[in-house]
Amino acid sequence: MTRTDGYLFDNRQTEAGERFDALAALFDPTTFRHLEALGVGPGWRCWEVGAGGTSVVSWLAKKVGPTGRVVATDIDTSRVAAVARPPVEVRVHDVGAQEPPGEEFDLVHARLVLVHVPDRERALRSMVEALRPGGRILVEDADPALQPLICPDEHGPEQHLANRLRQGFRQLLADRGADLAYGRRLPRLLREAGLRRVEADAYFPVTSPACAALESATIRQLRDQLVAAGLATDQDIDRHLANVTSGGLDLATAPMISAWGRKA
Repeated sequence: MTRTDGYLFDNRQTEAGERFDALAALFDPTTFRHLEALGVGPGWRCWEVGAGGTSVVSWLAKKVGPTGRVVATDIDTSRVAAVARPPVEVRVHDVGAQEPPGEEFDLVHARLVLVHVPDRERALRSMVEALRPGGRILVEDADPALQPLICPDEHGPEQHLANRLRQGFRQLLADRGADLAYGRRLPRLLREAGLRRVEADAYFPVTSPACAALESATIRQLRDQLVAAGLATDQDIDRHLANVTSGGLDLATAPMISAWGRKA
C-alpha cells in the first residue's frame, strides 16, 4: 500500500504480510469481479497503484498475458518486487507527489490506497490523466466513518473492548491524515473528474476467519502506538487478542466502496 512518512503501518513488519493475506482473502473476490466486468484481457496496459501486496498484480499479469503490461507502483515495493516477473514492471513511486509512471493505460486500479494519501486530489487526478481515451478506472477504498464498529452487535464486555480499540485505531488513522469518510465520495469524485458511466457498490463482511486474522495482525502491529497514545493498555490488548483467538467475536470490517468509470 502506498504510504507517506506519516503512514500508520510499516510494511516491513512481519504482521504486514499477515494483513496483506487477510485483505486479499476478504476483498480479492470483489476486486476480481469488478475487473472482469471491466473487460481486462490480453494486451491490456494496466497500472496497479499502491501494490504493496501481490495478489492483484499476479491476477492482472495472468489476464493481460505476454502481450500486456502491468506497472505496479508503491513507495515500498519490497514484497511485490520479490515475486514480479514479466509482464509486471515494478517501480518505486508516490502517487500523491509524482507524475504517473506512463500514459495511455487501459486500466488504472487502486485498492485501500487513497484514503491514506495526503494529497488525494492530486493522486486521483494523476490516475485519471494516465488513462487512454476509453480507458477504465477502478478505485476501491474503505469508509470507516460509515460503519465505525468492529463488533456491530455489541452485546457484551468483549465486544465493547473490541469497539473501544477500534475507536483508538480510527483515532491513529485520523491523526496521520487519513480521510475516514473518503469511500463514499468516490462516485462523485469520479464524475467530477470527467469520467463516464460511473457506478459503485460496497462490500461489508460481517464475520469471517479473515476478519479475525486481519484484526489480530492489525492490533499486534499497532500495539506500541495504541499504548503510547494512551488509547489502550497492554492488558487491554492482551485480553482483546485472546478474545479474537477464541473465535467468540463476530468481527466486521469497514465497508469497502468500489467505484468505476471510463475516460471520455
